[in-house]
Formats: sequence, C-alpha cells, structure tokens
Amino acid sequence: MDFDLEFWLGSATAVTGVIWLLYALLAGKKAEAAEPILVEYARSFFPVLLAVLLLRSFVAEPFRIPSGSMLPTLEIGDFILVNKFAYGLRLPILHTKVVEIGDPQRGDVVVFRFPGNPKIDYIKRLIGVPGDVVSWNDKTLTVNGVALNRDAMGDYLRPDQQTPPSIHLKEDLLGVPHDILVTPGRVGPTGSVTVPPGHYFMMGDNRDNSNDGRMWGLVPEDNVVGKATIVWMHMNFGGEGKGFNFSRIGSAMH
Repeated sequence: MDFDLEFWLGSATAVTGVIWLLYALLAGKKAEAAEPILVEYARSFFPVLLAVLLLRSFVAEPFRIPSGSMLPTLEIGDFILVNKFAYGLRLPILHTKVVEIGDPQRGDVVVFRFPGNPKIDYIKRLIGVPGDVVSWNDKTLTVNGVALNRDAMGDYLRPDQQTPPSIHLKEDLLGVPHDILVTPGRVGPTGSVTVPPGHYFMMGDNRDNSNDGRMWGLVPEDNVVGKATIVWMHMNFGGEGKGFNFSRIGSAMH
C-alpha cells in the first residue's frame, strides 16, 4: 500500500463520513438543532470527497506527462485522462480488482505503478502481452518472430533537441500502427523476454530515450492503473516549453 493522494483522499472521506454518521446516531432528535462546526464541515465535505474518490478510483484520473519518453505520442506537459475501468474495477487504496471488465491489449498506452517503486506512476506502450516473445536489438523490435514493419515519416526535432533530429517512424505492432522516434547514432540495448501470465512488457515510443521494460523488466498485472485515452490540457513552462498549447487538447492515444 502506498500512502499517496488516493490514501489521503480516502482517509478524509472516511473521517468526515464517520463524524457525520456518529453525530446523527448519538444526537438523535437534537441533530435538528444547530450542529457543531466540525459536524457541519464534515456534512458539507463528505459527499464531495466521496464523489471525487469514486470518480478517481472507478472512472477516470488525470495525469501529467513529466518526460519525453512517449514522444511523439505524448509531449512533456500533456495532461491526460486515464480510463480506470477499462481493465476492471479496483478498490481504492488497496488496488484489489473486484470486477473483471477487460485485459490490456497490445498497443495500448498504459499507466502503471513502477515495479521498482509503486509510489511512482509510469506511462508506456504495451508491447508484449502474456505468452508473447519479444526481442529487441538496437533499433529492431521483434514480437512472436515477426520483425515489426516501420515506415519513415521524416525528421522530428524535439523542443529540447538541437541536432541531429530524431527519425519519426510509423511502426506496425502486429496490426496496431503507432508513431515512434529513434535517435541516429545512439546504440540501443539487446535482449529478449517471454512474457509470463499476469505480466506485461512495456516500452516508450521515444525508443532511444526511454527507461522501460528493456532495462527493468516486466509489469505485474496488479500494478496496472488504467488506459490513457485523451489529452485534456497542455501546460509546460519549463525548459523549451511554450506554456499553454491548446492545439494538444483532444489528442487521442494511438
């Protein structure tokens, strides 16, 4: 269990609910009189906190993209909505799945709790599902014996990059096309993995600038948070950021 925002939100909801309930039970008819200020605040905040907790836990949760590992799909400063029920309903705080709805699919952009530190949320693209054999050699990626086809889309100059530009490619992940970047002259890692049941293999779209499964391994199913769906705001005032970029609003994950 990680003591994050969800923990404090759940705790505040429980405390305000208990205060309101205890006062109603113990005060009886006297509850119709003027309430103590603490009870008044609890009664006012409890339904709001409960609604936020339920929406955040079971419907959608906002996240901010802090790095360029998912360029060109996601930019630094993108604020995205994550569908929390796409892969099943989980209890808040405990993260225990209580309702099965669907499984992560190859090609999904997924938010998950980093296996090395569950307090940190990562976002990557799902490359290998259970049973897949994934191999990588520098800039070549093979899934189940198929070397993924890539079409050149031209140069891509990141806001924080001067020269040389990255190469923008359209990659076909066994029927799921998506954009990736590779950096000329930078040698990538080599390795292979057979994805076991209950685990997933993730990689960033910015292949030569991503700390992903090639370095630290697999993501357990219990660490999956949800499916990234859409950019609802972009704001980046740091580095080469240009503040608000309203053209990013509404960008869907592909």
